[in-house]
Amino acid sequence: QVQLVESGGGSVQAGGSLSLSCVASEGTFNIYVVGWFRQAPGKEREFVASIRWWGSTTHYADSVKGRFTISRDNAKNTASLQMNSLKPEDTAVYSCAARRNVGRDAVDEYDYWGQGTQVTVSS
Repeated sequence: QVQLVESGGGSVQAGGSLSLSCVASEGTFNIYVVGWFRQAPGKEREFVASIRWWGSTTHYADSVKGRFTISRDNAKNTASLQMNSLKPEDTAVYSCAARRNVGRDAVDEYDYWGQGTQVTVSS
């Protein structure tokens, strides 16, 4: 059973930057992909970015391409999301997730979830 714990959320003005971290523990050998999702008030959870746990392949939602960068450090069992040029529409609870298999970056394809961390971007 993989456990995921996020940190690094907070409040920032538009145009600013934040970095999120996700530490994985217990059974990381099961992880194939780590992803970040977000959920704004009144909206469905949506995909943000993902990265192969033992590779370098990344995927991004169109809304964050060129502004967000996902990375991982296997030695530290950590995945990170660097968020630059933040916009008010990026305000959401950001969650780290992991999946065991090849699949799609869809919510129902992920097996393990963190508790989430709030990101608030003011205009």
